[in-house]
Amino acid sequence: MHGRLDLFTDLVSRIRSDSDSRIPKKTRIILIGDIVDRGPDAASLVERLRALSTQRGGLVILRGNHEDIMIYALRGDLEALENWLKFGGDSTLRSWGVAQALIEGPLPELLAAAHETIPRETIDWLDGLPLSFRSGDYFFVHAGVRPGVSLKRQESDDLLWIGSEFLESQADHSAIIVHGHSIFEDGPEFHSNRIAIDTGAYRTGKLCAVGFEDSEQWVLST
Repeated sequence: MHGRLDLFTDLVSRIRSDSDSRIPKKTRIILIGDIVDRGPDAASLVERLRALSTQRGGLVILRGNHEDIMIYALRGDLEALENWLKFGGDSTLRSWGVAQALIEGPLPELLAAAHETIPRETIDWLDGLPLSFRSGDYFFVHAGVRPGVSLKRQESDDLLWIGSEFLESQADHSAIIVHGHSIFEDGPEFHSNRIAIDTGAYRTGKLCAVGFEDSEQWVLST
């Protein structure tokens, strides 16, 4: 989602309409990370999701690599802070009201300003987000998994950051991996062992959801 509150709101409306058109069943919504950075409304999106997570039992929010580096940065790791700015953290800081002059200034001063504007409870909430979620034959995760390693033994770095080693693998992972992280602008890609759903919403305006019910799969998109 990368700070695109507008697209999230649109997509949730489409999910609601789609759900209303089907035989009534409990619906679970799973978000696979990268709430923050790059887009303009990270602060509003995070706070909206925080509120929804306390109200809606069927909402699962996973941590992405952008949340991960944001947490390290705001916990005081200046190297992580420097890297976070390169990854789009500047837009997240602006969304919380941190001045551009501070973003461009010395890192210790920027960190102090971030602590003044971003609530500690928000950082703690982000830090508590799970890395994966399993439902039936599907394993939901931000980036992917290390081929040949049991799903129960995956390293957090792989779940958050893995790329070509996972994308190019034809291995059976014992579940269909539903992931984001790697952008495919034309729409979700369906493979025998994985489903990629990141369409680069922050730059394309296309935010997608894939629906699963029994053996049926379908796509909703802004």
